[in-house]
Amino acid sequence: MNIAIARTLAAALAGALSFAPSFGAAAQERSYTYLEAGYLAQSLRSPRGDAVGLDDIDARGGYLAGSLALNEHWFASAGLYKGRDDVDLRAGETTLARLDLDAQQVALGLGYRAALSERVDWTAELGWLNTRLAFEHKPLALRERSDGDDARLSLGLRGDLAPNLEGWAKLRYTDGDVYDSEFGGAGGVLLKFNPVWGASAQADFGAGNRQYTLGVRASF
Repeated sequence: MNIAIARTLAAALAGALSFAPSFGAAAQERSYTYLEAGYLAQSLRSPRGDAVGLDDIDARGGYLAGSLALNEHWFASAGLYKGRDDVDLRAGETTLARLDLDAQQVALGLGYRAALSERVDWTAELGWLNTRLAFEHKPLALRERSDGDDARLSLGLRGDLAPNLEGWAKLRYTDGDVYDSEFGGAGGVLLKFNPVWGASAQADFGAGNRQYTLGVRASF
């Protein structure tokens, strides 16, 4: 997804927040201290050489993520995302081998939030992202691993769409070893069953890298 689509996500959330009804005391408080875990689907652009390359990666697996409010405005975040896939090693149109792939990403971040109104927060986050890809072909005794580090800047909105429903949208810029000056975005929702438990869903989009999560969140 390019930056224009990411801006559309942010504009749509801002519009929904502006037209949502006033909730009063019925709305559950937005928490920046939480843990969540669930299902992960991730697409990554594979590393390629001059003559030999890999198909793009579509990994499926799970994730564990969380956030910790440090004070009224600052919060820290972390996440571990792991998935598996089978990818073809190709030379042109010729398939040389089918490889087992383990994909792992670790994300750490520091964020700042400021209230725009009772129902909407503005957020800014600066983060570090490590991507590790491990390839293996047991019959050929082939093992290969690649690691890459990237920096990420995110700006977004988070607010109440209904008394038990939150939504957020972010614009992101990521650059480093794996992401090449990539503009993208993320959007998600949190359905709250009570002040602690809820179900979350998020979609992250970029030029060649995408991530989808569906999980359960415990807020504190």
